Amino acid sequence: MLHIKKLGDAVELFKALGSELRIQIVNLLLEHGEMNMNEIASKLGITAGALTSHIRKLEESGIIKVSSEHGSHGNQKLCSVEVDKILIDVMSGDNAADPKSYTVEIPIGHYNNYAVSPTCGLSTTKHLIGEVDDPRYFAHPDHVKAGILWLTKGFVEYRIPNMIPAGQKLDRLMLSFEISSEAPGVNDNWPSDIQFYLNDRCIGKWTSPGDFGDVHGVFTPDWWYPHWNQYGLLKMLVVNQSGTFIDGLRISEVTAADLNLCHQGELKLRFAVDEQSGHVGGLTLFGQGFGNYNQEISAQIHYTSV
Repeated sequence: MLHIKKLGDAVELFKALGSELRIQIVNLLLEHGEMNMNEIASKLGITAGALTSHIRKLEESGIIKVSSEHGSHGNQKLCSVEVDKILIDVMSGDNAADPKSYTVEIPIGHYNNYAVSPTCGLSTTKHLIGEVDDPRYFAHPDHVKAGILWLTKGFVEYRIPNMIPAGQKLDRLMLSFEISSEAPGVNDNWPSDIQFYLNDRCIGKWTSPGDFGDVHGVFTPDWWYPHWNQYGLLKMLVVNQSGTFIDGLRISEVTAADLNLCHQGELKLRFAVDEQSGHVGGLTLFGQGFGNYNQEISAQIHYTSV
């Protein structure tokens, strides 16, 4: 997989894929596996000389690989597709232009409070932490290394570092995270009402449609069990002066002003599945090394003068 972490680094990739002919080349290689230059040129109805610059562009962008083969008829260049997936991080801390903001990444395992009920568990990218369905292991010292955690009901809570300067107050909070329901095994149709709390105040809920396992997660380790959680959905939770939104849809009237956060307060984020919810379908949080997005909980805090 080709993972580009900054939008600016994708320019050459966009150029390489901005040609219909080069897309045809990639499709030919996907269909036939490995082909030499003459075979590709013949299929496209162009000369080998005209093909050379297109192959070079695709190779420089990391999409294809070109190797030399020595045979009885001399050297020939063999081409094959080098990647199976391309992931581009459009939003990153490096792209933030607002000087009155900061971004922090909170690892999935760095919760500071929890209350969980089975099915539940957590794991690093190398091994499970303790036994599954035993809440005691959420207190294991290795929990800080977790790249995935899951629970049927209860909550996990994180402390977002407050680095708002003196004389400033919270103006907007943006959170992104990969999340899904938690079913026994996996079930794409397993709705779960997941509540979000800031400083013990419920700011809204979102209903996860399921616990996904139809294909292996892009970043999920190869050893991970095929009938367990594979990936989630990337969600964007925003609290601003107009209310609280998830993926642009309002989920409550709670505003940043209601939180009344300045440089002296703390900011606690809780993910919860309440027992009284209409759909008690659990939750799974995916961090770095798991799921489809290879990210922790990302928090961007914007502030303004008091």
